[in-house]
Amino acid sequence: MSDPRDPVELDDAAGPEAAPDAAPEPELEPQPEPAPAQPFRRRGVGPFSLRQVTIAILVVMGTAIVLTLATVPLGSTEPGLPVPDPSAFLIGSPIPGLSVGDLAPELEGAGPDGTVQLADLDGTPIRLSDLRGKAVWINFWASWCPPCQVEIPVVRDVAARYAGRGLVVLGISVQEASVSNVAAYAARYQLDYTIAADVTGDIYRLYRPPGLPTSIFIGPEGAVRSFVLAPLTEAGAMAQIEPILPGASPTSSAHSSENVESSSPTSSPG
Repeated sequence: MSDPRDPVELDDAAGPEAAPDAAPEPELEPQPEPAPAQPFRRRGVGPFSLRQVTIAILVVMGTAIVLTLATVPLGSTEPGLPVPDPSAFLIGSPIPGLSVGDLAPELEGAGPDGTVQLADLDGTPIRLSDLRGKAVWINFWASWCPPCQVEIPVVRDVAARYAGRGLVVLGISVQEASVSNVAAYAARYQLDYTIAADVTGDIYRLYRPPGLPTSIFIGPEGAVRSFVLAPLTEAGAMAQIEPILPGASPTSSAHSSENVESSSPTSSPG
């Protein structure tokens, strides 16, 4: 007989119905890491904010307005009104000298060391007697003369136009610092006509023009046909040249001497 205190062994088959196997717990999917927060960026242009761009635009506009006001000439003429032409640069009072019809003197002056013969920039003497049979335009000018600078392009263009029609253009630069300065000016502005440097002013005093620029037109026979004591326009220069070309009627040339404007012309320095 068994001892009731003996442990009772339970029979699995006799016991209650065994519980089914528990379902496995589902595995949790890893959550993606949150994206880093984008830094706040103000709208603008490139690395600049709208405020910086606006300030830059205002500065540019203000500068443009100031420059416009500074460059507009005071008392400018209204549209449609004539623009005053440049007048001659006076060097001295008019002195009686050549007249229309006089034979143009040779380009020789009396200097302190004797006779001064005008020569071109290469040193070749210039003599009017060698130019007989051709029309000659003598143009007294200077690189320091503002009205002359206005006229120089006209002289250059007209000289090129009439080069094959019997016209010789002779530009005599007056009282420059040196011949090399005149040569540099002629090269810079492509002056292909004959240029001479009257550094001492002896030839200028021989012809006695009162100011610069002064143009003297000489016919093929060597006589003075006309004077112009002011800057010439292209039309004005052609009006003086056409009547003195070889083969033109001598009587068709009219004396044209333009007076200096009455508005206090600039005088020559010392």
